[in-house]
Amino acid sequence: MAVLKWFLLVGSSALLGFLICRYLYVHPLQMATYAYASTVTLGALIAVMALWFRGRELWIGIPVALVLTVAGYALTTRAILAREDPRQVPELTRQPGDPGLGHTAVVYFTHGEPETYDPIGWINQFNEFDEQRIRFVPFLVRPFFFSGLRNHYLAVGKSEHRGMHMRMMESLEAAYRAQGDQSTRFYISFLDDDPRPDAAVIQALNEGASRIIVLEVFLTISNHTAEGKHLIEELGVERYAPIAYTGPMYDSELLQTMFVERANAHLDGADKSKVGVLLVGHGQPDEWDVEWETETEQEIGFREDVLARLQADGYRPDLLSLAWMEFKEPKPRTKMEEFVELGAEKVFYFSAAISANAMHSQYDVPTLIAEAEVPEGFPAINLGAWNDDPIVIRALKQKVDAQMD
Repeated sequence: MAVLKWFLLVGSSALLGFLICRYLYVHPLQMATYAYASTVTLGALIAVMALWFRGRELWIGIPVALVLTVAGYALTTRAILAREDPRQVPELTRQPGDPGLGHTAVVYFTHGEPETYDPIGWINQFNEFDEQRIRFVPFLVRPFFFSGLRNHYLAVGKSEHRGMHMRMMESLEAAYRAQGDQSTRFYISFLDDDPRPDAAVIQALNEGASRIIVLEVFLTISNHTAEGKHLIEELGVERYAPIAYTGPMYDSELLQTMFVERANAHLDGADKSKVGVLLVGHGQPDEWDVEWETETEQEIGFREDVLARLQADGYRPDLLSLAWMEFKEPKPRTKMEEFVELGAEKVFYFSAAISANAMHSQYDVPTLIAEAEVPEGFPAINLGAWNDDPIVIRALKQKVDAQMD
């Protein structure tokens, strides 16, 4: 009995750590199963200690159980973070030197976000940061991060990111067809969804592309654009066809005009001098600015240029501002409250660095705006991410055209 009770304590403690970690991580449809299993295991552990542990053994057993629970949790976290990326990359069947069929392939490359909860993108991100020794979310806290991400999906239902980018690429293709270009082919790709950029490039090469243009649908040069370029360059594309990159959109003056046009379209008769406009950026830790200094610099510069255009269009300069979603100050709440104090009667806010609706624009930024202490019913209007606005499509086409020429 002495050996059995310790065996049960050890086994149930480690199992409890495993089940808790899995509960924090798994798909919503599996949550109930792991919650039930965790509750039963915790009850069994308490029963074992209550029935068979007394006095000194109890005082030893409690810390042992806690240590083993944490150990089971930590080992499970490590196993989760070691999960392989399930996305398939097709075989490159084209031979070097094959000139192809003469057409251009545009690989539309953007961040990507699964429609429903799947943390593989963040698992890849965590592993990348660990390799670069960039601090981001302590190891044992990461399952709670996954749980928070899952809660966001549960709150909004699904991410519109993938579907929106599909529409944006289709609109871009339609623009080329309308001007008589029937040969250029378009391929969607995502850093954190399927297909990956290297998979899209392989498909384009296998289908005979004689030139490849990678359209980088991001605002700034960052670890995201670098990772996509790394995946593509590992293929040795130059052995098969010339390849060019458009660069992100931070220097697109045409894209800047979209913010002014969208704000004006939502005035609904309001006086511009009484309307606040808040451009919410993504933000990155200060430590990352050392590694990716262009990201913050370009994100600020782009938004400041947009504010200058808004001011030139008649909006009050003191009711125009920047804010950050995370890591940097000021936060949206602070600027919202300042706008109200300055007499704003309504506020438009954009997720200015987000290319298409995603958890950030659908949940994170609206949640931060809602934290502001403003009069009940105050109109704070979410003008969202870039999305498939005609001006956005023209700006993307302008980037591709520059490489076509």
